[in-house]
Amino acid sequence: MTDSVRTRERSERMRRLRQARHRAPAERENFGRGFAALGDLAYEGAQVSAKIMDLDTGRVLMAVDDRIVLPTASIGKILLLVEVSARMTARDPSAFAVLDKTARDSVGDSGVWQHLQATSFSVPDLAALIAATSDNLATNVLLRHVGLEAVRARGEEMGLMRTALLDLVRDSRGPDDAPQLSVGSTAELAWLFGALANNQVVDSLTSARVLAWLSLNTDLSMVASAFGLDPLAHRGADHRTLLVNKTGTDTGVRAEAGVVRGRRAAAAYAVSVQFSDDDIGARLRVLEAMRTIGMDLLEYVH
Repeated sequence: MTDSVRTRERSERMRRLRQARHRAPAERENFGRGFAALGDLAYEGAQVSAKIMDLDTGRVLMAVDDRIVLPTASIGKILLLVEVSARMTARDPSAFAVLDKTARDSVGDSGVWQHLQATSFSVPDLAALIAATSDNLATNVLLRHVGLEAVRARGEEMGLMRTALLDLVRDSRGPDDAPQLSVGSTAELAWLFGALANNQVVDSLTSARVLAWLSLNTDLSMVASAFGLDPLAHRGADHRTLLVNKTGTDTGVRAEAGVVRGRRAAAAYAVSVQFSDDDIGARLRVLEAMRTIGMDLLEYVH
């Protein structure tokens, strides 16, 4: 065998290895646009991660550095919802308490409770507020009641090794605080939504309750912006498209995980991007890339 033949064979093996790590399978070329969009962000210096899999077969449709751990902002609140739902299923009295807000729970940004006159809500109502508007005040009150250690233990029980809620929500983070609200891998987040949709998180009742809460989510600004749904009312199928998702937003962080079903197929997905949020252009390019992935998903499920 000549050196030129060996060189060509070695180059071909390396090309296949690179494709296997960072490309969708060949029969799923309709995800090429999303893959290219993430590649452009990575070329600009962003850290990108994505995982998309067929909900019914488990087949991986696209995977881009899906095991790396990136900040996921509010997506980690899902683990709090799972813990609360599991307690409700077990008829734990703590899951039906009425909780008051206190001064130490106060925090700004997302959510509506901080703008309301009500000083207390039941635990299930707080869960609904968190799912609908990623309510930070509701998160802190509920997390104080449930305990961060219980949420961490629940995540470990589910086998999540790279995904965790690290802290309560803070207006600013000091050197003694966790650097992020939550972190996660898209591999685990896509699995989590797939497991919720297949009634495999704790049990069927717990899974269904979490999905019902998350169906209230009003943030369709990222991947889900491609689906054409009403942000304020999409609990049922609209044009035969059914979505449940959770997003995470922070400075230099955009992340989304969810499950979408169409007339032909269903898919669980997760996308995370950490980028230099220096100007509006950079942010808009991230959002456009995530929307491109949503367009690929829409094409796949329909």
